Amino acid sequence: MILRPERDGDIDAIRALTERAFRTAPHADGTEHLIIDRLRAAGALTLSLVAEEGGAVVGHVAFSPVSVSDGSAGWYGLGPISVDPSRQGGGIGGRLVRDGLARLEALGAAGCVLLGDPAYYGRFGFEPDPRLTLDGVPPEYFMRVAFSPVYGEGTVSYHPGFYG
Repeated sequence: MILRPERDGDIDAIRALTERAFRTAPHADGTEHLIIDRLRAAGALTLSLVAEEGGAVVGHVAFSPVSVSDGSAGWYGLGPISVDPSRQGGGIGGRLVRDGLARLEALGAAGCVLLGDPAYYGRFGFEPDPRLTLDGVPPEYFMRVAFSPVYGEGTVSYHPGFYG
């Protein structure tokens, strides 16, 4: 399996994969593939990585810029992340997260936030932080990983592509 940035020829495979991966997810609304399309159309996909095996896209992760209300720069949001349902639990998602975070840090990012399961994302260094919040979300599910000990605080806003 190789991890690499998406190519133009991957777009349909990413869309189909994301639809399949979120079809039965309990907290999904079925529009996750559209979020990726809107971020891509807006030029807001800072990183869009695929896991490819045997010529097939079996995983995908998107990273896009977020805003922090105090004006802190260099923050990104992780998501959506998708793994083919038949391949979930095999480490593909973890490899995508680790690789993506390393690439963000190499770009000089201040950090990354996400809305997700603390039991899963904690293994990558994500943790809740009362200094960074997302309106309407229980604080234990909104987490950050910082690449620097100095960063801002405030309410985080995702790119408008997340909202249709």
